[in-house]
Amino acid sequence: MLKEYKSIQEVVGPLMLVTGVEGVKYDELVEIEQDNGEIRMGKVLEVKDDKALVQLFESAQGLKISTAKARFLGRSLSLAVSPDMLGRVFDGMGNPKDNGAPIIAEKRVNINGSPINPAARNYPNEFIQTGISAIDGLNTLVRGQKLPVFSMSGLPHADLAAQIARQAKVLSADDKFAVIFAAIGITYEEADFFISDFRKTGAIERTVMFMNLANDPAIERIATPRMALTCAEYLAFDLGMHVLVIMTDITNYCEALREVSAARKEVPGRRGYPGYLYTDLASLYERAGRIKGKEGSITQIPILTMPEDDKTHPIPDLTGYITEGQIILSRELYKKGVNPPIDVLPSLSRLKDKGMGDGKTREDHADTMNQLFAAYAAGKDAKELAAILGDSALSETDKLFAKFAEEFEKRYINQGFTTNRSIVETLDLGWELLSILPRGELKRIKDKYIDKYLPKKDN
Repeated sequence: MLKEYKSIQEVVGPLMLVTGVEGVKYDELVEIEQDNGEIRMGKVLEVKDDKALVQLFESAQGLKISTAKARFLGRSLSLAVSPDMLGRVFDGMGNPKDNGAPIIAEKRVNINGSPINPAARNYPNEFIQTGISAIDGLNTLVRGQKLPVFSMSGLPHADLAAQIARQAKVLSADDKFAVIFAAIGITYEEADFFISDFRKTGAIERTVMFMNLANDPAIERIATPRMALTCAEYLAFDLGMHVLVIMTDITNYCEALREVSAARKEVPGRRGYPGYLYTDLASLYERAGRIKGKEGSITQIPILTMPEDDKTHPIPDLTGYITEGQIILSRELYKKGVNPPIDVLPSLSRLKDKGMGDGKTREDHADTMNQLFAAYAAGKDAKELAAILGDSALSETDKLFAKFAEEFEKRYINQGFTTNRSIVETLDLGWELLSILPRGELKRIKDKYIDKYLPKKDN
């Protein structure tokens, strides 16, 4: 029999203090029942002597502490998992919100997960095709990697997230692939866009969606990515699937952490975020990977909007330390009408070399990638020089590089949000663009690949 306490002392924002408790543990679930039978949920944040600090999952509005009772349930927040979750939409706490039948659980799993032993980790080394040339060709995503997208306010990161969720796949036909989509603190319109887009394209069949809306309690935002990752771990390591987890927007998650930290009167760190922000983000990101002896894998694409477009802001800064690279969206490209506006030069996938080459993508991939980067950088320099000194200051070769940079943005990066290019199409397009340049300028590609793949020019 669960013990009930009528000793709720105070409620401040999302926090509630219960005194006179015994045997209560950190992270334990709490039910708060009012005299009219209404039940609200919370979890234990801190225990000291006979006092428990409880974090409410819902608003404290209308809560009468004089008559309310608190029941400590003796277990942590958990998610009911089952193969039937594929194709379903859940709220941020793991409750179905698509009017479908309740999930018949195979088991219930603590959403905080258990850390993967570093010695049991397998190195990420297989290619995941997103169908987006700027990622597949130049910043290749590898199975088991954490590759965040750094966006800015007003840029179409939601369209990019939907495109990746729709198009992503592994190239071996016998491998089972699933997408977990966690929306954190998004608007109703964005949620509707994601759900209708996935349903319309049929991508919902292999997707599990967790939707936390902007008007849901901030506390739910802290649970949402953990719900998604718990589901991913079940699909990957119990059912042997390759799972891609897309989380948008991590900035909203960090704001919720800051809100709870301020309510707890903790000493703030940089920009008012809690000092443990790094550790907390690591507890999410490090749940990606592959485990020796297990078929499945978890690959993560966290998406975050950089406050004030600032790469040195704590959220992108700490995310960059923990993850293996970043895809950066550019306001300048977006203004030019380039979609998706991926700025390939500062973008980076630290594991890209592990996912490319013969048997994974194609033998010429690494060489063409290096050459495209170099040629695009040279072309941008040439265009900047022309803007200052005029076209007459450019040599004939410089003019070709400037032309290449323009065509590269227009045709390679600007593929739109509905075009799905295979890796072969991406590589062939790269060769087509490189044919703008004199053969003597292709210094980063082996001659045998130039002979084999460079389109022959008509005389």
